[in-house]
Amino acid sequence: MTSSPTLLTDPFLQLPTESSVRVVWFTEFKGTHHTVRYGKGLAQSVQASTTQLYRTREDADSNLANPPTRLTPRPIWRHEAEVPDLAAGKRLPYQVASTREDGAIATSKPFTLAPKPSPGQALKVLLTSDHQLKPMVAANLQKVAETAGRLDLVLLAGDLVNIPDRASEWFDDANGGAFFPALQGRASYELEKDGVKTRYTGAEILQHTPMYTAIGNHEVMGRYSDTQSLNSQYADAVPRAVAESVYLAKKPFLNPTGDPQLQADWIKNQSFNTDTYEAILSLPTSPTGGKQYYAVTFGDIRLIVLYVTNVWRTPSLAPDARGKYREREQDLNTPENWGYGQHIFEAIAKGSKQYTWLEQELNSPAFQQAKYKIVMFHHPPHSLGENSVPAYTDPIQIIDRDASGAITAIRYEYPQQKDYILRDLVPLLEKAGVQLVFYGHSHLWNRFISPSGMHFLESSNVGNSYGGYLGATKRNVPTTYQEAYPATDNPGGLQPVVPAIAPLLDANGQPQPYIASNDITVFSLFDTGTGTISSYYFDTRKPNSPVVKFDEFRLK
Repeated sequence: MTSSPTLLTDPFLQLPTESSVRVVWFTEFKGTHHTVRYGKGLAQSVQASTTQLYRTREDADSNLANPPTRLTPRPIWRHEAEVPDLAAGKRLPYQVASTREDGAIATSKPFTLAPKPSPGQALKVLLTSDHQLKPMVAANLQKVAETAGRLDLVLLAGDLVNIPDRASEWFDDANGGAFFPALQGRASYELEKDGVKTRYTGAEILQHTPMYTAIGNHEVMGRYSDTQSLNSQYADAVPRAVAESVYLAKKPFLNPTGDPQLQADWIKNQSFNTDTYEAILSLPTSPTGGKQYYAVTFGDIRLIVLYVTNVWRTPSLAPDARGKYREREQDLNTPENWGYGQHIFEAIAKGSKQYTWLEQELNSPAFQQAKYKIVMFHHPPHSLGENSVPAYTDPIQIIDRDASGAITAIRYEYPQQKDYILRDLVPLLEKAGVQLVFYGHSHLWNRFISPSGMHFLESSNVGNSYGGYLGATKRNVPTTYQEAYPATDNPGGLQPVVPAIAPLLDANGQPQPYIASNDITVFSLFDTGTGTISSYYFDTRKPNSPVVKFDEFRLK
């Protein structure tokens, strides 16, 4: 007997305009037609277009009840419809339905939608980052909804999942904490603390609320393979220039006719890509960056989203480490296995395409006339976390050889004075009057203020933490390299701000200027009506305890 069809996700809202909004959802069947019904009595309808996600796969590492034993494509279909003729400030009910090939229909519950808000409308905005199916995410989002009620916008500063081509991380990981379930109130994540088990569902957010996202390192897949594990492919990113060099050497065999599309596809597949991330989400675009970096107005906010992230490599200096600072000893004579250090995916240095576009955006009337000017990207300009070291710059490869010319070591240096974020990006943003730079990556909460009053906020202690490095707690950094790599504090130079209301205390009873915890989860809310950004924590060891507002500051 054929089972009844189900939707893989609830519908969610994307790309709102002043008079419309996109509704998107996913199924595991292509179907014959897919519909959004909306308005009073759900009497109006619009048909959805359907596309297939062509890179989603599963493998033996997928957290499923019955994972495949080898790398296996997973067919998933995406449905999108634009609901038109909406009135500002008016929220309407909607519902989606997908008809399977046998005529059976899967239908969602009713939710609500609205177009972009008008300027002057007070909004509640969630600032979040680094979900990655981590243990506390569902609890975090559940407490967001209990604290804030209905949100108007979600800003997510990258690292939505761990391995973007692994479908189950987006839709149905067996632990119950996949990306969409947690943000749609369909999670079922059991968190055990001190012998007490509590199951969290996340919150029904995206069904009613649009989201803008930035690309983090976990949105980027490395070199494509039909056989290697998804984890291996994710970790196997190499610079575009390396792939281009290999292509030129093999061009007579790979592309004898010089087909430009074949060339572009081969180089992308042999370096890195954001294809699945871009296929899943409908986002604003820029002429030079597409969905990868863009700007958009939402109510009183002018939001600029940048593609500022690099590949993550281990800080280990062990002989078998393909890391930030060195290549594995076994790979010294096999360049095809080199990782090329912690290389940058998209340039942001002065003169780059992204920087030039940003200069133009900062000079636009839309930006200059906005009440709130916010820039979001993934990599931290200022942070007490592990990932603020080394400097955000192109790795300098140094090859050591013995007297015979044989390679004895390959290492990478990152001069602090060439940090592109601190040297080029931050001064540009500061000069333009940006009020808030929001980012993630290091899985902790901390904030900073520049002398001119520009705020920096990292609110990424959402699902877990890898620690904060202040005082005696030290990062794993080289001590014998040419460059100096800060083991503690913020390499960017600014001092962290102690939370204004209820900071956590260290072992000596002194206020801590950060939160980095695997028991305490943090979220931040921006109220555009008052201009305040409030940060809250919830102690998952005490499931019945209240959420605590511990910090607040105002954008001016």
